[in-house]
Amino acid sequence: MKKDQKRRTPSPKDKTGIVTDRRKRVTIAGNLRPISMMKEFNRLVSIIERLRSKDGCPWDLEQTNESLKECLIEEVYETSDAIETGNFEHLKEELGDLMILLLMHTQIAKEKGKFNIEDVLKSADEKLTYRHPHVFGKKRIKSSQRVVQEWEKLKLKEGKSVLEGVPKSAPALTLAAFVQKRVRKVGFDWEEIKDVFKKIEEEIEELKEICKDGDREKIELEFGDILFAIVNLSRFLNIPAEKALKKTVDKFIKRFKKMENEFKKRGKKLTNISLEEMDKVWEETKKYD
Repeated sequence: MKKDQKRRTPSPKDKTGIVTDRRKRVTIAGNLRPISMMKEFNRLVSIIERLRSKDGCPWDLEQTNESLKECLIEEVYETSDAIETGNFEHLKEELGDLMILLLMHTQIAKEKGKFNIEDVLKSADEKLTYRHPHVFGKKRIKSSQRVVQEWEKLKLKEGKSVLEGVPKSAPALTLAAFVQKRVRKVGFDWEEIKDVFKKIEEEIEELKEICKDGDREKIELEFGDILFAIVNLSRFLNIPAEKALKKTVDKFIKRFKKMENEFKKRGKKLTNISLEEMDKVWEETKKYD
């Protein structure tokens, strides 16, 4: 070894097993460029702080966690659309919009003295390492099914309900599927798909009977039971109910617009056309799906 060469001491590992460089004091994982990444993240945090400062943007200053809730939901849907189209440039943009909203919510909480971005990151860090003892601990699990089972054991060990954290503000069909999947993990579920079909038939018969009485509240509850049972069926068929219904709605819109255009070509308005004539053209449009 030459005199000007120094023996390099291996970089230490933190409790998660990820290497940490002493000199840069940043975490190195895979091929990430930590310094550049942290610089961009800190810059975005600073921008959000500036927007919320007294010399910032009036609109941003007016926002609250409550007022930004709908914005967050809309951005999640837009991100979902980007994923469905497979457009990664669009996805990058939508993930950025989500990041902005997450930091806005955090900044508002910081101003109220509730928590800051470090608290949020620390909480995520602790949850991930605690929920993955097979990665950051000595336990080893090879199948994803076993991983899910271990997660549920950890939740029960924490004394939490199986339905703890169910997103009640989620769309009803998505929420129903979420709840059903949760209770299935502890064995509360139909054994065979034929039982689900039977349940749907029973619920429909119950609705028919209640409709005779005209009690709107009871009718609404029974109708909800039918939808819940249908979501169960979608789960057994491994078809997301929300996605399936959206496809049907999109298909209906596409067909209806075709029908409208057809009558426009004929110089007719839908308000002056009989249902029988509309049905005839409707059936014709289905041929071009």
